[in-house]
Order: sequence, then C-alpha cells, then structure tokens
Amino acid sequence: MNTSAWLVRRLGGAVMVWLLISLLAFSLGTLAPGDPAQVMLLRRTGDPPAEAEVRQLRHELGLDRPFGERYVRWLSAAIGGDFGESYRSGQPVLGELRARFPATLALAVAALAVGLMIAVPLAVVSAAARDTLFDHVARFVALAGVSMPSYLLGYVLMLLFAVTLGLLPVSGAGGLRHLALPALTLGLGSAASVTRMLRGTLLDELGADYVRTARAKGLSGLRVLTRHALRNALNPVVTVSALRFGRLLGEAVIVETVFAWPGIGRWMIESINDRDYPAIQGFVLYIATVFIFVNAAADLSYRALDPRVRPGLPVSNPR
Repeated sequence: MNTSAWLVRRLGGAVMVWLLISLLAFSLGTLAPGDPAQVMLLRRTGDPPAEAEVRQLRHELGLDRPFGERYVRWLSAAIGGDFGESYRSGQPVLGELRARFPATLALAVAALAVGLMIAVPLAVVSAAARDTLFDHVARFVALAGVSMPSYLLGYVLMLLFAVTLGLLPVSGAGGLRHLALPALTLGLGSAASVTRMLRGTLLDELGADYVRTARAKGLSGLRVLTRHALRNALNPVVTVSALRFGRLLGEAVIVETVFAWPGIGRWMIESINDRDYPAIQGFVLYIATVFIFVNAAADLSYRALDPRVRPGLPVSNPR
C-alpha cells in the first residue's frame, strides 16, 4: 500500500470514528434521565415549574423536534465549530471549552511526561536485570500503579506531600508547584502501564537474532540495549502513549475535581450535575477530536522512529 492510499484510508477511518462518536455524544441528551428544560426552570425560580412553561422552554430549545432532525442540525453546526450554547451559562460551549482546555492540556502533557520519565528508565533497568529482586519489585509496583484508581492515588499523594510533609499546595492553580500533585497522580498510572508494556517488548527484542549478532561482534550489553533494542521497542511506546494521552484527558475530569484544578474536568462535572446536555455533548466530541488527532500523529511518527515500518504494515511486526 503506497503512502497516499494509506493516508486516505486513515483519514476515512478517522472520519467514520468521529461521526460515530458524534452520534453517541448527541444520544446522551436523549437517553439520559431528566428533562433539561424542567431543571433550568427549577433553578431559575426554585419552585417546580408548570407543565406549560416546560413545554414552552422545550420548544425554544428545540427539544420537541424529532431525534434525527436535531442530530443533523447539531452535527452540521458542530462541523462549523458551533456546539450550541450552555444551558447553565448561556455562553457558547466551544468558547467555554477553549477557555478551560489549556489547563487540562497542560495537566495531561505534564502527566504524560512524568509517566515516560519514570517508565522508560524503570523498564530498561528491569529488562536488563530480568528476574532479579529489582525486577520483581518494579513489576509489583507497576501492577499496583495500574490497579489503583486515580482519585485514591490523588488523596494518598495529597496526604503525603501536602498535609504531612507540607511540600506542595493541596489544590488550586498558580504555577508548577500547583501542577505537581495532579500531574504526578495521573503520571504514575501512565508510568505503570508503559513500564509493563516496554519491559515485555524489550525482552522480546533482546531475544532477537540481530541482538545476538551484535553481541557476537563484541558490542557491550549496555550499547546493544540502549542503541538497538530500545529504539526498536519504542513504536509500541508511541502507541500506548497516544492511547494514554486520550485516557489522561478523560481521567483529568476526576483529578481536576480532587485538586480543584481549573480545567474542563470540574466544568464537566458541574454540567453533568445540572444536565447541561450541550456542554456534555460538546465535551465528548471535543475530546474525541483531540484524541483522533493525537493517534494520527502517533501513526505518522512510526516511520520516523523505525525506517523499516511502511504504511499499511503492522507496527508490532516491522521485520
């Protein structure tokens, strides 16, 4: 498969995934319990609204139209960058997302960087010292990190570094010190999964024929590990990192709530509580779009990391 055909195929697949996610996101407003019109009126007056008032507001919001018509209207507007207006604030949803997304993006990038800085050295040493005490301890820590929920890890780190040691602020935003705890909370989970994956990939590479040939030529074990085996094991790391980045954006909803980080996570929790369906739908589609672009960038980076990879060939078996 040539490069152009591969790019067209990838683009078509990304568009289909995006359309499917848009349908699922829009369906949330129909399948979720509760009537947003009733919730809005109840918040305004504090008293249960009359049925006529609810019908009038549903008509103004377009909620009394058929599902298909509402979906096509919403999708057409979303393609043009219009996700509608928030029921709570009356502001454009896209504007609210853009205002809060930089804080969430900074948190996700910092968490991914923390995870990779921990995972890569740990996996390399663990693979080089296979079946030693260090290897067993590293595997146990990685398993514990994968198993622990992010909110629980966040409270543990908060008690340790903020309450007990007093080294870092408990919550809020204001600089790198405020970013440290939420980034570490998300990053440790990423480090655990990447460590387990990279260790296994490195062990497979160390058993390959080209590694035995390199050793037979007199290359040191460290050089073979870092210059040959590690580079060939990085493609799966890129895949997992891209997937983890999308997951970090989702997990940030919980961590931002725990640490009062001013990103889209806290805003989304409040929108869910208030049944602000345009905000929820816009959030899902916005994050999905970012996730699709990140995975596309990861696909394009494979060949730069390993020239043996060709478009259309499985990344896991480039030889």
